[in-house]
Amino acid sequence: MIRILSYIKAQAVFTVASFTDYAATFFLVEGWHAPYLAGNLAGNIFGALTQFMLCRHWVFRAGGKDAPAQLSRFILVYVGDLALSAAGVWLFTHWIGLYYIASKLITSVTLGMTYNYLLQKRFVFHAAPNAAPTPGAA
Repeated sequence: MIRILSYIKAQAVFTVASFTDYAATFFLVEGWHAPYLAGNLAGNIFGALTQFMLCRHWVFRAGGKDAPAQLSRFILVYVGDLALSAAGVWLFTHWIGLYYIASKLITSVTLGMTYNYLLQKRFVFHAAPNAAPTPGAA
């Protein structure tokens, strides 16, 4: 049950982070007429900051652990996410002809349900091998 709750909480965080990401992307592209890939990158950064803080403190309850090490691991995962996100948005927008927001939605949902959750749980916010588990963490 704790694993399912952790997954549901993570998906809620990914939704909030995605909203932050989408709002920034939309504002930059539609309001400031930035290129869609630049808007995508900036939106990803805002979303990532939101995601790191909420996952660290709420989903995985890892706030008392080594923040610089977590942030370093998060950045590694985030760089992979950026590359996959840019590739997905470009593929769906450029080659398939979808509107960039639809492309971003397909890409971010897929990455959030797979890549991001698994790597954050097992790599970014994991307990050290000899550390006692944090109560309530999955």
